[in-house]
Amino acid sequence: MNGTVYLVGAGPGASDLLTVRAARLLGEADVVFHDALIAEDVLRLASAAKKIPVGKRCGRHSTAQHFINKRLADAARSHRVVVRLKGGDPMLFGRAHEEIAYLTSRGVRVEVVPGVTAALAASADLAISLTRRGAARSVALVTPRVGKGERESRWVASVLAADTAAIYMGAGEAGAIAAALIGAGKPAQTPLALVEDASLPGKRVQYATLADLPRLVTRGGPTLILLGEVYREALASAGLQPLSRRAGS
Repeated sequence: MNGTVYLVGAGPGASDLLTVRAARLLGEADVVFHDALIAEDVLRLASAAKKIPVGKRCGRHSTAQHFINKRLADAARSHRVVVRLKGGDPMLFGRAHEEIAYLTSRGVRVEVVPGVTAALAASADLAISLTRRGAARSVALVTPRVGKGERESRWVASVLAADTAAIYMGAGEAGAIAAALIGAGKPAQTPLALVEDASLPGKRVQYATLADLPRLVTRGGPTLILLGEVYREALASAGLQPLSRRAGS
């Protein structure tokens, strides 16, 4: 093995939120294996690299993880700089552990380059901190999604225990999420923000309560549910009609 595989965080979408290190490695890359929804202007930074899409999209055909692992190892045999470009941060819901374990077990050098995760980008869009002195001192980052054959997730308990929660990959399960949390004791009037396409010019924000969550409609872009009392003031300012507004309007 003569190459290194770099697990690089592409951030939430906006190309200017890439780290300097991520941009440098893309410019040096021989081959880039990239997730779905990586912006074209990010991929253009890898001008000399062969670009191979290996993204996973819910409800659509996607590349099997074991096949991605093998392709990364094979690429490291013939290339010096192999970039595995992941949306957000590689170490958060990015299956980085599986790729790292596979590669290191085969003697492949691996380095991780962090990226801006969606919860931080969405918070910046809203100008609302995930924490607040005297009111919110804990944050949970969770997803209700569970793969086939995996053990049951304890995401509900994590949300109940935290002052603020960021729920990833949950837009398509809004009804089940609301029912599970309310059924477990979370107040139905807990305020939330639904942020779609965080960091991008077309980002969209909807404020609502947990009880209203199933009635919110998205456009199909990457969506994050932010839940907690830190959004109470924003909900009151937005009013009940309409529940949604464009960020920055």
